[in-house]
Amino acid sequence: MKKILLILSSTLLLYMSSCMLGPDFQQPVVESPEAFRFDTINPNDSMINLRWWELFQDPVLDTLIVSALENNRDVLATAAKVNAARANIGFTKADQWPSFNYLVGVGGSGTGGSNQNNFYAYPELVWEIGFWGKYRRLNEAARAQYVASEYGKRSVQISLITAVATSYFTILAAQKQLEIAELTLDSRNDGLMIMLDKFEGGTISEMDLNQSKLQRDVAATVIPGFKRAIALNENSLSNLIGENPKVIETGLSFMEQDYKLDIPIGIPSEILERRPDIRAAEAAFEAQNAQVGVAEALRWPSLSLTGLLGVASNDLSSLNAAGLAWSSSANLLGPIFQFGKNKRRVDIARYNTYASLMEYESTVLQAFKEVEDALVKINTYEEEMLAQESRSLTAMSSESLSMVRYTEGLTTYLEVLEQQRQSFGSQLDYVLARLNVLNSYILLYKSLGGGWLSSEEEMIINNSLDSLQFNNN
Repeated sequence: MKKILLILSSTLLLYMSSCMLGPDFQQPVVESPEAFRFDTINPNDSMINLRWWELFQDPVLDTLIVSALENNRDVLATAAKVNAARANIGFTKADQWPSFNYLVGVGGSGTGGSNQNNFYAYPELVWEIGFWGKYRRLNEAARAQYVASEYGKRSVQISLITAVATSYFTILAAQKQLEIAELTLDSRNDGLMIMLDKFEGGTISEMDLNQSKLQRDVAATVIPGFKRAIALNENSLSNLIGENPKVIETGLSFMEQDYKLDIPIGIPSEILERRPDIRAAEAAFEAQNAQVGVAEALRWPSLSLTGLLGVASNDLSSLNAAGLAWSSSANLLGPIFQFGKNKRRVDIARYNTYASLMEYESTVLQAFKEVEDALVKINTYEEEMLAQESRSLTAMSSESLSMVRYTEGLTTYLEVLEQQRQSFGSQLDYVLARLNVLNSYILLYKSLGGGWLSSEEEMIINNSLDSLQFNNN
């Protein structure tokens, strides 16, 4: 017994002082631009804790987003994966320490009429010593995978919030376009009745009457499309909030929504800390980097200790005669020649680590691109929207004037038809341009990674990671 304790204590001291093979993780250094090309907002501000959807001041949108975060199946599945990754830390960490098992058995044998029975019961200690840091590297990888899963959940939440907001505004825009189309159809029907009276009175030709019918039919044709767009987006939004397809109650009308919001962009380097997909890619790189140490450790011998302490007896009818039995052993197992298998394992781990680094850098480049894309879309779509607004107002005014001119006999009906076509199309195009501006702001918020982390949540995550780091050491 004393020998077992001596072996265990000596081994534990050696294990705690042993080194870890493989490279220690170094946070990758990436080159970021000093400023965004199309950023016209104060670069010293930050929006890291901004719940950007609240800036629209639409309580219905707030409720939909909260409902989606609580009930969306993808978010719930991702949260379960985060819990599994957290549990995997303890599962992996347990391999660093001895395992205790028990074994109880009875048996019998006989030869030539001579029978012998036996009984044994003892706990067993088995410990594979990770002198080369294999288990600590595995624990390091498990911790990094947990961090990656946590940030992965945040990425899913950002995408979900973006999808909810986009679907919601698309519904509002389609409702506005449907309103325009229905009002236009009513106006075209009234105009058609007037033209029919004139035709029957012989004051206009059948061609003018047919042209009036065509304009009415144009408005009637687009109405089903807008109804379809509303229903399909309601179905999509219902799915996002974790419910069966239903009619989505809306708040502010589309034209009441503020299309231009002042959002501080921040300096590009802040994106590295703000976007959860970048943080997840960095954590995945760290996890893969730890696998290099695991592969290196497998090239070296491992020491296994086994210890037994229990009772054994050859007479089942007299268990009180059982005597104390113990044993201890140590095994050293190491590779000699495996045709380069262990070396190739290290090569595979290193190549995979390099691939993870490239994926991280690709994620960073994509993040900068998405911000630039959103900024240029905001700038150009706002210009386009203002032009469309001016075009729409002018076209509606021209439509009224052309009807007056036609009534007074100053122009042909072809001018009226053209102005009606321009007016109807420009009103629909203005709504679409305004939707593009709103979606561009949503895209900007998503690309900046804002709104996903409150100060309280940030503190909880940091404390959790500090605790994991302390426990690993």
